[in-house]
Amino acid sequence: MPAQPNDTVSSAPLRVLIVDDEAPARARLRALLDDIRPTCPNQIAGEAENGVEALACLEREPAHVVLADIHMPRMDGLELAAHLGGLPLPPALIFTTAYDRHAVEAFELDAVDYLMKPVRATRLQAALEKARLRQGGPARETLLALGQQLRGGGRSHLPCHERGRLLLVPVAEIVYFRADLKYVTARTLEREYVLDETLTHLEAEFPAAFIRLHRAVLVARQALAGLERAQEEGDAYGWALLRGLPEKLPVSRRQWGAVRALARG
Repeated sequence: MPAQPNDTVSSAPLRVLIVDDEAPARARLRALLDDIRPTCPNQIAGEAENGVEALACLEREPAHVVLADIHMPRMDGLELAAHLGGLPLPPALIFTTAYDRHAVEAFELDAVDYLMKPVRATRLQAALEKARLRQGGPARETLLALGQQLRGGGRSHLPCHERGRLLLVPVAEIVYFRADLKYVTARTLEREYVLDETLTHLEAEFPAAFIRLHRAVLVARQALAGLERAQEEGDAYGWALLRGLPEKLPVSRRQWGAVRALARG
C-alpha cells in the first residue's frame, strides 16, 4: 500500500510526481532523482504532461511532492498549484521552470521552492529536503492572480469536489453559472456541477467569455441564442434563450441593454 502524503518519518522515501510537457525535461528529473536517491530517499510516483494529467495521477497514486513546470498545455503549473491546495492531503509543490526569474520572485516566498532549468542535483536535493519539512504549496489566491496575468486569461478548468473526488470542469464547456445561497452551479450541456466560487469572482476572471444576465446568473457569450421579453412583471425583465439547452435564464432590467446588444451582434 503506497505511503500517504503526510508521512512524518524523515527517512521514508518521498513520493515524487514529475509534471512537464517536455519528455527530455522529465527524463532529466528522473535521472537526477535516481542520482540523489542514496542521500535523499525518493520514489517516482508518476509522470504527467500537464496539470489535468497530474491531478488524475494524484487521484490514483498519492505523492508527497510535485515537481511542476509552469508553461504547459491544457493546464499550466500555476493553475495546477491552485487545484493542489484543494486536495484533502495537498502535496508540496516545487516549480521547475525556465520562466523569467523576475516573475518567479513574485511567488518565491509562498512556494516550497523553485528550480531554474537546467535543474542541478544539489538544488533538487535541497528543495526536496525543504519539501519534507514543509508540505503544502503556494497560496491559492496568489497563484490564481499570477496565472491570469501570465496566461492573459482565467483558468482553463474549475474544481468541483464531489463525493470525495476532485472533478475538473472545462471552462469552455460551461453554458452558464447560477448562484444559489452560498454555492454556484456551473451548467454544461451534459450536467450541473456545484462549485465553491462566487459569481463576482467568476465575472472578474472571465470577462471575455461570460456576461452577467442577472444578479444570480452569468452566461457564456457564445451560448446566447436570443432574447424574449417577459410576459408578466416579476424578477425577470426578460429571458435569455440558450444554444443546446431548452431552459431560459432571467435577464434583469439593468442588464437588458448590454445583453440585447450582444445577442444582436
